[in-house]
Amino acid sequence: MATQVKTVGVVGCGLMGSGIAQICAEAGYQVIVREVAEGVLRKGLGRIESFLAKGVEKGKVTAERMKEVIGRLQGVTSLEALAPCDVVIEAVVENLDAKREVYQALDAICSPHALFASNTSSLSITEMAVVTKRADRFVGLHFFNPVPLMKLVEVVRSPLTSPEAFEAALSFAKSLGKSPIRAGDKTGFIVNRLLVPYLLDAIRAVEEGVGTTADIDEGMRLGCGHPMGPLTLLDFVGLDTTYYIANIMFEEFREKRFAPPPLLKRMVQAGLHGRKSGKGFYDYSQDPPRPVSGLV
Repeated sequence: MATQVKTVGVVGCGLMGSGIAQICAEAGYQVIVREVAEGVLRKGLGRIESFLAKGVEKGKVTAERMKEVIGRLQGVTSLEALAPCDVVIEAVVENLDAKREVYQALDAICSPHALFASNTSSLSITEMAVVTKRADRFVGLHFFNPVPLMKLVEVVRSPLTSPEAFEAALSFAKSLGKSPIRAGDKTGFIVNRLLVPYLLDAIRAVEEGVGTTADIDEGMRLGCGHPMGPLTLLDFVGLDTTYYIANIMFEEFREKRFAPPPLLKRMVQAGLHGRKSGKGFYDYSQDPPRPVSGLV
């Protein structure tokens, strides 16, 4: 399928959507990226230009290459503009109703041959696919942040996905320079199914006084060879994002390991979301960041 794809649509130009649009353009595809408002669209396209410009400064990308990639990107605010796309990747807010609404509209707009893919990290691919008339051509393509740098893509198959569409999605992911892994449509897929309980256990370790924030992170970094400790990773991912995903997984499985600890809930309610809010388990107003005291 990768050789047949000429135009890729991306719905959403936020942090994930802009990264997905960028790598598709870098892979040689014409890309139409859609946002709901002009201002949000400009911000997302600006993020791509900034990323590429830094590559030029570091000598990793030539100015000509940057111009070529930018030239393959078209920003729009209308879903109808995605009509010519061979693949459409949705990267809107992690809300099932919002995603289903997008796909119902796209199903009437796009060609029957177009493959639909959701970048969801936790929601059911099946529940999105069934609102379309192409459930057999519907997959999950879960990219990781930051998209231009992270090699992994989880390619998710629902019970309705045809073998041909699944293989086509794997080929497409490879054409983007990514390393795809196969996953079934189980809440959390592979990575979050294993990662989320680990992160929640790290929060419980703080709650229970097993160790300090710094010592828990240092223990996992030096003892297990992780590039960063779990509490630093939580701040990077976003405590609000982790809380949302954990709730979805707990609702699905009703197992304690997926239940958000009280400390996580309190921190999210207090606006301590991690790096993006300036504070989480660490205070990012200082360099280097220091552990926030008084959390428990």
